[in-house]
Amino acid sequence: MPLRAGIKQDGPVNPFSGFSSDTNRKISVPNAFFSELLPIIDHLGELKVTLFALWFLEQQEGNLLFIHYQHFINDNQLLNGLGHTHEESLEALHVGLQRASERGTFLQYQPQGTRFEETLFFINTPRGRATYRALQQGAWSPEEQGEAIRNPQPERPNIFKLYEANIGPLTPIMAETLQEAEESYPPNWIEQAIRIAVENNVRRWRYVQAILDSWKERGRDEKDRRDAQEDSRRFLDGEFGKFFKHE
Repeated sequence: MPLRAGIKQDGPVNPFSGFSSDTNRKISVPNAFFSELLPIIDHLGELKVTLFALWFLEQQEGNLLFIHYQHFINDNQLLNGLGHTHEESLEALHVGLQRASERGTFLQYQPQGTRFEETLFFINTPRGRATYRALQQGAWSPEEQGEAIRNPQPERPNIFKLYEANIGPLTPIMAETLQEAEESYPPNWIEQAIRIAVENNVRRWRYVQAILDSWKERGRDEKDRRDAQEDSRRFLDGEFGKFFKHE
């Protein structure tokens, strides 16, 4: 069944640099999502809020897992993908949440006498149903649990995004170089080396690579780091400086 309109679908396709199996955190999705639920979802907003909820709950800790309406609102990436304008995004969000609740994917709890903006959502799993029933019976409340309305921190950007944001456009040859670097160095090394390059306004991969090579030769590890500024001075004032001080 084709997905219904109500969410932006036209315009150019935004590129995606691909998944990184080494650095991206994986989440588990129930088999029933693919075999039973996905075939009957016919609204893009509903599909997006459902996937967002599965991802969001995977990041949470504790036994009482739920999603507040504000968690959806606070995620700018989700909203940006739901409509061309803020009004369109909110409409698609509300429709998606309502359809997911009517379908039974979400269990929806709106405290008596409150607005929709105070609604809590639970995934319709055995654990979610038990938590929902306990809330209905007054066995617990979000306030008693000290639950703040905050969203999980986004994943750290992968090496390709770091390069494009701080060094320059990504070419096919550069992509291969970055892939080799990702296989050779820990992600936090690469991120810090790029940060040093930015701090010293030397936005060249050759400079970043020199830092990484030096750290590897010195046996730099999590227990024995040198200060980032000390490393940056060494490269700018030492043997590599002549390559990076001038454009």
